[in-house]
Amino acid sequence: MSVSDLIADQLTVIRNGIRVGKKTVIIKRSGSLEGIMEIIKNEGFIENYRVIEDNKQGQIKVYLKYLDDGTPVMEELKRVSKSGRREYVPTKKIRSVMGGVGIAILSTSKGLMTGKEAKAKGVGGEILCQVW
Repeated sequence: MSVSDLIADQLTVIRNGIRVGKKTVIIKRSGSLEGIMEIIKNEGFIENYRVIEDNKQGQIKVYLKYLDDGTPVMEELKRVSKSGRREYVPTKKIRSVMGGVGIAILSTSKGLMTGKEAKAKGVGGEILCQVW
């Protein structure tokens, strides 16, 4: 079965893993997903991730992060730009997510970065997803 939107599909795998309280989830590997996982890790929403080579596409093992009481650090992952409708924003229209608690991940001409980084560098781009 082919997947029309790999990013949306894999974000759903992570979202479902959080909802059932899993410690780790395995997602398919792509350059964009590796970049997204790196940003999410740097922002403190996941513990870590590890690329698993399997002589095919590869996989990414994502170590989910929870607070001491078992509450997930990442409440929601939302795919914004979809294959049927791309969402682009200029620098001046990049807004904070959930009052600054969350992040927007943008694909810009200078690579993947958070909305805050894109605004600081003066670049706009495609909003891939939001995390809070």
